[in-house]
Amino acid sequence: MTSRNRFGIVALVLASALLGGCATTATQQKTEWDGLVRQPHARLAAVFVRPGVQQEMSAFRSVMLDPIDVSFSSEFENNRRAGITSRRLDADDLAAIQRNLADQFQQVFREELQGGGYEVVDTPGPETLRVSGAIVDLFITAPEAAQPVGRSRVYTADSGRMTLVLELRESVTGEILVRAVDGRSGRNTGTLSLANRATNTTDARRALRIWARALREGLDEFNARQAAQ
Repeated sequence: MTSRNRFGIVALVLASALLGGCATTATQQKTEWDGLVRQPHARLAAVFVRPGVQQEMSAFRSVMLDPIDVSFSSEFENNRRAGITSRRLDADDLAAIQRNLADQFQQVFREELQGGGYEVVDTPGPETLRVSGAIVDLFITAPEAAQPVGRSRVYTADSGRMTLVLELRESVTGEILVRAVDGRSGRNTGTLSLANRATNTTDARRALRIWARALREGLDEFNARQAAQ
């Protein structure tokens, strides 16, 4: 089993456990099994930080983005097998969706970080933060096969949902510094609108942009605090 596959399995467990604990109040601090402490966050559902991490985080000047794993929700898989939804999707279509979403993650995070002045690199280093992630519980309301049959159109008020599990590590030692878990839903206006591959990608990129911006702003905040000391 590769390290990426192992992370995908761990991420799924973490997503279920952490999101299940999101009802705790902002004043409560929950220590994880690996020493991370839960901290309130304005944008993300659950953020766990290693105590005293501020000085370490402010030392990073570059970011290394690992390839991410993408896994569908059990509900999506059950509906597909039962022919309720996604009846035209085969294994190649599912793999293509996973690859596309993983590629979008790389593009959006790279754009956001580079736009904020952070170098995105491919190798570990003493000033490099390693970002590993997994998208789990992916449910697409109206997925589209690679070669759609006919001219049928699908209208929906909700394009789907997905959850991101993100781990930030010191790239040389592998020490985990921050873990974040957050779920996002796509378009949900209550009004039916056309759903296809293009609209699904737009909705996915919107969620990815929120997550990428949260990472960039977090790094900015650490650097600003350090500069003020």
